[in-house]
Amino acid sequence: MTNLVIGVIGHVDHGKTALVRALTGEETDNLAEEKERGISIALGFARLQTGDLQTGDQTIDLIDMPGHERFIRTMIAGATGIGAVLLVLAANEGIKPQTIEHIDIAALLGLRRAVIAISKTDLVSPEQAQKTASEALHLLTSAGFAPLPPVFTSALREQGIDTLRSTLATLAADQAPRATGGIEFLPIDRAFSIAGHGPVVTGTLRGAPVNTGDTLELFPARRMVKIRAVQTHGLRVPTATPGQRTALNLRDIDIADLQRGMALAAPGTLTPSDWLTVSIRAVATAPNLKNGMQLRVLLGTDEFDARLRLLDRDILEPGQSGFAQLHCAAPVAFPAREHVILRLASPAQTVAGGRILEPVTRRQRRHSGPLLQRLETWHRLEPEALILAEIEAQSATGTTLTRLSQLSALAPSHIAALLKPHPILLTRTGLAIRVADLETLATRIPALLAPHTEGLSPSKLLATLPGLSPELLDEVISLLLARSLITRRGTQLALPRPEADQARVQDEASLAAQIAAQLRASGLSPPDPKTIITSLAAKRATDRLLREGTIIRAVDRAKDKEILFHHEAVEHAMRLLTPLLERPPGLLATDVGAALSISRKYSMPLLDHLDAIRFTRRIADRRIRGTASLTALLPPPR
Repeated sequence: MTNLVIGVIGHVDHGKTALVRALTGEETDNLAEEKERGISIALGFARLQTGDLQTGDQTIDLIDMPGHERFIRTMIAGATGIGAVLLVLAANEGIKPQTIEHIDIAALLGLRRAVIAISKTDLVSPEQAQKTASEALHLLTSAGFAPLPPVFTSALREQGIDTLRSTLATLAADQAPRATGGIEFLPIDRAFSIAGHGPVVTGTLRGAPVNTGDTLELFPARRMVKIRAVQTHGLRVPTATPGQRTALNLRDIDIADLQRGMALAAPGTLTPSDWLTVSIRAVATAPNLKNGMQLRVLLGTDEFDARLRLLDRDILEPGQSGFAQLHCAAPVAFPAREHVILRLASPAQTVAGGRILEPVTRRQRRHSGPLLQRLETWHRLEPEALILAEIEAQSATGTTLTRLSQLSALAPSHIAALLKPHPILLTRTGLAIRVADLETLATRIPALLAPHTEGLSPSKLLATLPGLSPELLDEVISLLLARSLITRRGTQLALPRPEADQARVQDEASLAAQIAAQLRASGLSPPDPKTIITSLAAKRATDRLLREGTIIRAVDRAKDKEILFHHEAVEHAMRLLTPLLERPPGLLATDVGAALSISRKYSMPLLDHLDAIRFTRRIADRRIRGTASLTALLPPPR
């Protein structure tokens, strides 16, 4: 089944609602005030089921948008996510102010496909109806649309309705399939509650399918909600796909916490930001837009205040295009490539629109050549090409899946799949870098280590590589270690020096044997570790003994002091204490010290170690025998 969402636009009282009623049999003016005043106030929704011999069944969702200038904000909220427009123009009145503004808004939203319905043709001559149609065609083509031939209608006399229905079916059959590898995103245009089911929200889905049982993140509240049920075209379905009018029955939230202007997205995919970088185009009838001016922003189904920061000029004149930032009154969360409409608050007027290029950013320098070049690249390229271009642009440092997802509005998993055929490394931590750039970076590390015979710590090495992330450095170090081009000396990274390293290993082994012998001889009253670890070599030797289990580090937690015991001394203590610990009521710390003939300085860290290995168990101020098996803790007697 193919599906298309069409926005029905046009000036107030040009017959949009009557035409939708004639096409579908559904009434979209359901409010008492709408019936009383005879004009649409809220968005109206109707479904047109059509068929085609070649493409099979089609469903067209019609959104009847208010035409009065007071409800332009409602009209834009309904236009978000639509795939085409049905322009309704009364033959007896022709082009009116809202006709032009609606077309401007549709063009700013990136729409190019349109059908023209000339309404009320029963009130004028055929020549007048044809003149109105010619004017509509000229207006749409001038705005960048490619409209189908106009259809002449009269809802009152049911003239042209079948032709219009057929034309809309042709438009639906000719649409390209929606991509499904993006970020799930549903701007909410209605929120209501159904008895026995709970809260329901509706909107036009984009990005990726949503399924019953999925968890989504609600913005701006930043809370998780679960989908109880999914409905499209009035039917309960397991999955809704991008481009469909979708209703979601939610759980884990109250209807009082939901309203139009909010949005649902895949968890963790959107990040609120109070700066948005956008491409921008002023409409032909707009006044000059000056840097720093206050505007009303309509984005998704939300609206908010923002200050305009032009990046490539001081004034954006009517009809001009450029790049800008919007400094929002509060942080907002939207995917890249969402279309934005800019309006003046007073006098109320649509003045510009564009598309989000960078949804998470900071204040940028104006008139920056490198920045403007990057923005031009982001504006010009499709998402897949943009991803490859951004990885190339960040060749020295790489970039992240998160950043690529923010710029392209594609899901990280989809980006990972796109990168597989390319010579690009995607690391465990989500870094993306060209293999050639990684190899170039790998050649720099040995040269940086060469002057440092004792080596450098990773943090000091990172300080010599500005702009490099710790995660990317870890990848390069792992690569060089695997190739034996660098080596680790304790915590230091250094170039391999086989003869020196062999001598160092021998010296370290000799020093370790001396330390072990010293601690073995001192038994349960060993010297202060500071008198043993007097050099870097001694520290490496001690760490080696600890790793091997030859010596044991114990801590007096009350005094935060450590003691190093030889493992034989600890095992001797365990054998002496075993029968004493098994006699009720157990041993005090002073009893342990007396039994082993050691002071509290040694007995307390020893007991802490014995507690940790569960040889002893502390009850109040006494120790009893623990749960660990003695045969597992002690080696067999020699």
